[in-house]
Amino acid sequence: MAEERPTLMMVEDDIGLQKQMRWSFDRYNVIFAQDRESALALLRRHEPVVVTLDLGLPPDPDGTSEGFATLEQIVALAPDTKVIVLTGQNDRGNALKAVGSGAYDFFAKPFEADILGLVIDRAFRLADLERENRLLQQRQAGDTPLDGLLTRDPGMQKLCRQIEKLAPTTATVLLNGESGTGKELFARALHQLSPRKDKRFVAINCAAIPETLLESELFGHEKGAFTGAVKQTPGKIEVADGGTLFLDEIGDLPQSLQAKLLRFLQERVIERIGGRSEIPVDVRVICATHRNLRERIAEGAFREDLFYRLAEMIVAIPPLRERTGDATLLAHAFVQRFAQQNGRGKLTLRDDALAAIEHHPWPGNVRELENCIKRAVIMADGSTIGAEDLGLQAVDDDTAALNLRVVRDECEKQAVIKVMSRVEGNVARAAELLGVSRPTLYDMLNRFGLR
Repeated sequence: MAEERPTLMMVEDDIGLQKQMRWSFDRYNVIFAQDRESALALLRRHEPVVVTLDLGLPPDPDGTSEGFATLEQIVALAPDTKVIVLTGQNDRGNALKAVGSGAYDFFAKPFEADILGLVIDRAFRLADLERENRLLQQRQAGDTPLDGLLTRDPGMQKLCRQIEKLAPTTATVLLNGESGTGKELFARALHQLSPRKDKRFVAINCAAIPETLLESELFGHEKGAFTGAVKQTPGKIEVADGGTLFLDEIGDLPQSLQAKLLRFLQERVIERIGGRSEIPVDVRVICATHRNLRERIAEGAFREDLFYRLAEMIVAIPPLRERTGDATLLAHAFVQRFAQQNGRGKLTLRDDALAAIEHHPWPGNVRELENCIKRAVIMADGSTIGAEDLGLQAVDDDTAALNLRVVRDECEKQAVIKVMSRVEGNVARAAELLGVSRPTLYDMLNRFGLR
């Protein structure tokens, strides 16, 4: 299937010039408008990201009033559209006026197609970058269920698809990952993408509450159940009725409560402390832990039957050090966010900082990286942030490792060595296995010094 060509709208009333433009810019899906009315109609219908606009349009082909009126309405209707205004030679005044009115750029007529083509290509590239930036900002602002998640790692993207599939179900999900990997973020996404999204999302950290209080927090208590119980109080499970209950650090749940939680998961009823009646509760349970629960079971610290109730679906969240390219991607986003929050203007990460970020193991994962960048933004003296500002050890940045030619040559060399060893130097057989001709293989052997 052929790749769809980007749409380029050209507002031009000269039929002869239209034919020339269509021929010159055939790499685009070129659509033409002859006047303001047709231009606005096509803008609404096709939503082109780049438009060229001749200022001399009917009913004022010899003036610029209609062209400027069209520009004004295009900018109002589609402010992200890049409008390239075509003006006459020596018409600097109107060119500057057009840019001041919201045009992206201007170009003099008669035009050279190759040079105008460069301006149009640049406009398309800028529009793509701005669109990607808007998507990133939307994620950071929480406009999507997986808000705040920035990733280019294939494993994380696959994990996001898993979350989207699991969300509409009633399955109990166990999120397993190191501290700072975003377990609560995924738990909230499971809730927000589910039919329960309009009900409550109730979170409780099983490791943060003393054992003596945790039972009351989870199951609630009746008035007079114990000293200080001055009124009837529903627990977190009951409060989450109809919604989602998130049990964070479930691996640290005291054994004395594991049996009671297991009964709830089996029967879907609870009893408040000091109560005598069973209370049915309809709640979706999501758990998270940084511990290895199978090891906890082997140690006798966690019930095996509870584990199987909680782990209907297990989602393993990879640590930041295993997410290719994500550390620097997130670092750039954090610098932008914290610079804006702290009034630091434009700050950038130097190459030594990026190299240090890529090499650091980040045992605290995204949370550690976020705190590190926040400190550096606040404390950095200039407009750039280096490895020293981050408090990280500077490393040798082997930029050659980022060169595709170097990477490709090394991969080819290793493949040739492996195959030649397997076929005991039989060039014809090696060429067949490698899928290349014998002259090509001879050339590779000479290039890699393997003759």
